[in-house]
Amino acid sequence: MIRPRIGFGYDIHRLNSGLPLWLGGIHVNSDLGAVAHSDGDVIIHAIMDALLGAAGMRDIGHHFPDTNEQLKGIDSKILLEKTCGIIRKAGYTIGNIDVTLCLQQPKINNHVPAMITTLAAILQIPETDISIKATTGEKLGFVGASEGVECYATVLLMH
Repeated sequence: MIRPRIGFGYDIHRLNSGLPLWLGGIHVNSDLGAVAHSDGDVIIHAIMDALLGAAGMRDIGHHFPDTNEQLKGIDSKILLEKTCGIIRKAGYTIGNIDVTLCLQQPKINNHVPAMITTLAAILQIPETDISIKATTGEKLGFVGASEGVECYATVLLMH
């Protein structure tokens, strides 16, 4: 019997000038980048938390703590690949992923296809099983003031 499991993930990072902005595994040209222990890719981090949560395996910080100096500046694509290995080893397969990114600027619409292609290759799922949407903060709150970026992800796993 196939048992579906739903997971929800969330990530948030402060934005500062002079740092790179990584979203969905690709570099996005921006004056602002994420302040983080790793590369600060909120899309990948939210997906990882959703995957781990759906599998009942705690969260990204448990598996990849920000106190681990070997992970300092690590490419989040590597962490996503490791997370996929963890859930697959436990017998899970990915059904689909739905992501909402909250970022005032830059606009990412033109980058979404490359993000989906990149993520699908790492996750080993069809591109049609990944949805990435974006919204601004309508100039309200920390997202609207371009002080931070946040991301929500929902995943369906099958066991």
